[in-house]
Amino acid sequence: VIISFGDPIDLVELSASPSGARRTTSFVAGLHDGYAVTRFSGTQHGVQVDLTPLGAARVLGPPRELSNECVDLDLVLGRFGDELIERLATAPGWAERFDLLDDVLTARAAEGPEPDPAVVWAWRQLRRSDGQVAVNVLADEIGWSRRHFTVRFRDQVGLPPKPAARVLRFRRAADMLAADPARSITEVAAACGYADHSHLVREFRRLAGCTPSAYVRALLPDGAGVAG
Repeated sequence: VIISFGDPIDLVELSASPSGARRTTSFVAGLHDGYAVTRFSGTQHGVQVDLTPLGAARVLGPPRELSNECVDLDLVLGRFGDELIERLATAPGWAERFDLLDDVLTARAAEGPEPDPAVVWAWRQLRRSDGQVAVNVLADEIGWSRRHFTVRFRDQVGLPPKPAARVLRFRRAADMLAADPARSITEVAAACGYADHSHLVREFRRLAGCTPSAYVRALLPDGAGVAG
């Protein structure tokens, strides 16, 4: 969730979204199995809130409607979203903003729907393994058919289990490269469960829009992000 008090942000490219490029300010980005390119000029001033997929379902509503999309905050939260932006923007300081967000998110999560315990378990297994548990293994452990498991998982996480696992595995590979840019790409591929160097390169092109080497070159200092 991006809550902006500053200049608009241009969503230049959303590789997995049919919505296309546009300009926005405050928005919600669902779980993506693609990449996004953003651009802005001026000053960025606001708050970013990172939610787990299951947490987002409780706070924001059905996650499959947000998957691979960036949706304006007021379209997700309605008038409440506009009021929240105003209250955060006019708060006297950051401590007050964070307290307000804690109160709002806790209240909405308490009112939101409880996730299916089986899906919660499956998501945790994928997270713990960085996406390296096979979907059929998870379905068998729960006692569901693979089709039923896929539908239930997508309804509550936003992506089907296989694409979600790909994102988690890619995230681990990206984190490893960011932590040690000199590390061999082949070594990272093996550690993250990719078949080989070429497999990791293909996944980076799909999920980051560039090769692993280009990604490393684009990393900003002190973990500040990735240059476009």
